[in-house]
Amino acid sequence: MVEVAALTYGLLTSFVLSSASRNRKADRPNPRMVQLCGWLLVGVSTGSAIALGGYALMQATAA
Repeated sequence: MVEVAALTYGLLTSFVLSSASRNRKADRPNPRMVQLCGWLLVGVSTGSAIALGGYALMQATAA
C-alpha cells in the first residue's frame, strides 16, 4: 500500500511541477486545479514530515 501511495505522490508531484514550469515559461497563470494540487502536496509533505519527526523522537526517547 505504501508503494501505491509513493507512486501516486511522485506522479502528482511531477505533473504539478512540470505544469507550473511550463506555465511560467509561457507567462500564463496556473489553472485552479494545478494550484490546488500543489497546495495539497505541500500539506501532505508537511504533515508527513511532522508525523515522521514525531515518530523518530518517540523512538529516540524510548531507548
